[in-house]
Amino acid sequence: SDLEDLHLYATPREQRFRRFASLEFEGQLYMTPYDFILAVTSDEPKRKQELYNAKTAREDELNQILMETPPVWKGSSKLFRNLNEKGVISYTEYLFLLCILTKPHAGFRIAFNMFDTDGNEMVDKKEFLVLQEIFRKKNEKREKRGDEEKRAMLRLQLYGYHTPTNSVLKTEGEDLVPRSYWDTLRRSTSQALFSDLAERADDITSSLSDTTLLVHFFGKKGKAELNFEDFYRFMDNLQTEVLEIEFLSYSNGMNTISEEDFAHILLRYTNVENTSSYLENLRGSIPEEKGITFEEFRSFFQFLNNLEDFTIAMQMYNFASRSIGQDEFKRAVYVATGVKLSPHLVNTVFKIFDVDRDDQLSYKEFIGIMKDRLNRGFR
Repeated sequence: SDLEDLHLYATPREQRFRRFASLEFEGQLYMTPYDFILAVTSDEPKRKQELYNAKTAREDELNQILMETPPVWKGSSKLFRNLNEKGVISYTEYLFLLCILTKPHAGFRIAFNMFDTDGNEMVDKKEFLVLQEIFRKKNEKREKRGDEEKRAMLRLQLYGYHTPTNSVLKTEGEDLVPRSYWDTLRRSTSQALFSDLAERADDITSSLSDTTLLVHFFGKKGKAELNFEDFYRFMDNLQTEVLEIEFLSYSNGMNTISEEDFAHILLRYTNVENTSSYLENLRGSIPEEKGITFEEFRSFFQFLNNLEDFTIAMQMYNFASRSIGQDEFKRAVYVATGVKLSPHLVNTVFKIFDVDRDDQLSYKEFIGIMKDRLNRGFR
């Protein structure tokens, strides 16, 4: 019951991690690669187990799992599926992987440069582990007030060690507006250059167990370094893998999914309560099913990862009191993101969201729903 009580002190992201994590080692919870895939593509864990009842792993079992981790140059868009249950992912790495799923390719270089604190075009294990401390400090600011003992238990589950209450990062004059984990990473890693975070990297390293990502990036001895090409390929592969899994769950082995299935995927994890009205609108507007290919599907989600830039382009039409038809939409997508969407895909999107059937898009409603979908319900 104590473990279930911790649910009350957890943020929505922490709750989801705890619900899907299936391994525990020395009090800390871990996801397997299979758990992570389920957490971002399914509503509930598929395994039959009690809530937060993770399997306790022995040290030799953990070492054996990590021994089978491939090096980064052997990565692919099937890495997580191939590893399946043979891997461990910590909570801070879970947050990092979620960041990757929502970022445009242009952001990959920014992320790499932020990790590369000494500017040598390579990221080593110590530089990467600064991420652990940054996300931990970010999370402390979001913690709910209450029983300190319960909060300490929750930190142990998520970070593997009891965290001090005094702040490590300088906070004087800091903006108190809640920011995303990506924004925290972008702002705070550069700050680590001038803080004691980098100096504490040895302490952080010694207090944490190795994970699949650490072994994948830096080798079994932790001495390898990560270059930008391998980092970029890992991030691109992860985005592709999650999209392939979502696509294949509807395609039944075919090369396309139906327009209605595409609508179902788009409306998942959003605050839209009555999805049936959108689906009925689509059925009445596209009598002949043509199907959405994976290339079209992937291009749309690449566009979603550039949603902020697209929003600016759409506002330009709004300020000019211009209506937004399909041609304007396609042009705004290309100008803002460099992504070319097929005419059929754009037509399908319009039929889903054009509720009054005037072939114009209400950009405010569309942007709001898509921001929810991009962040998988955690906006």
